[in-house]
Amino acid sequence: MEFKKVKRDLIKKMKSVGTYDKSFDEIINLTANILIDLETAKQNFESSGSKMVVMHTNKNGSKNLVKNPFYLSIEKLRDDSILYLRELGLTPTGLKKIKNTIDLEPQEPSKLDSILAGLG
Repeated sequence: MEFKKVKRDLIKKMKSVGTYDKSFDEIINLTANILIDLETAKQNFESSGSKMVVMHTNKNGSKNLVKNPFYLSIEKLRDDSILYLRELGLTPTGLKKIKNTIDLEPQEPSKLDSILAGLG
């Protein structure tokens, strides 16, 4: 995955749902990097045999089954990506939260509202 492409796709998606603002560029960059890291972790997991658990030998020489470190990183990166995508309004929950916040902000009265208020 290429950073510029991922960033461009995020911005395109944000514009399509009406949540893009230039001031979000830093979090967009972080999100793009997380998505790239997630894809890399998935590839590493697949190349390691896609095993959920692996044998680990600790410093005492004992062998234990542990979760595959590649899979652990995938889990963490998925959680992080969902969190950041939600903040950008790119999940149903995040979009709903943003839309509700916008609806709660006081709106300037339209010219028609001002005229009607002046008549009453």
